[in-house]
Amino acid sequence: MASDPDCPFCRKLADPAGWAAEDVVWEFPHSVAVLGPWQFYTGYCVLVCREHATELHHLDGSTRVAYLKEMATLAEAIGGCFRPHKLNYELLGNQVPHLHWHLFPRSIDDPDRLRPVWFALEKADADPAEKTRLETARAHRTMIAALLRERLRADKAPGEPATP
Repeated sequence: MASDPDCPFCRKLADPAGWAAEDVVWEFPHSVAVLGPWQFYTGYCVLVCREHATELHHLDGSTRVAYLKEMATLAEAIGGCFRPHKLNYELLGNQVPHLHWHLFPRSIDDPDRLRPVWFALEKADADPAEKTRLETARAHRTMIAALLRERLRADKAPGEPATP
């Protein structure tokens, strides 16, 4: 698989301790799902492609299809665990040019539910209280990750390895 030594995600993927073990939700064949920092959106995850590419169309066809299936599998687990009103999918790469999906579960009681989460996250950059609010979950991070792992383990296809 292609990697870029200057890419922060490639470095994390190459290092067994690249992400905190408790934040790794699942290791798929083509991606790694990690719990995101903004757990006001309970179950928010980032799905990082194992292969370095800056655009989805840069992946070969079979890798792209597999990566998208893994994203959908993670989305199903988030939906099944936390029953969001809506699940937002973001594939940007402006700050870290390495394929990674942000999956933001949105609740009906989110005061900004009609706006992209990036507006709230931008506000958190300037307001420590807002940053704390958006990093704080309804449940402890380890419990959120454990629920997602349990769901992914239960939903995995027969014969598919259960990881982590």
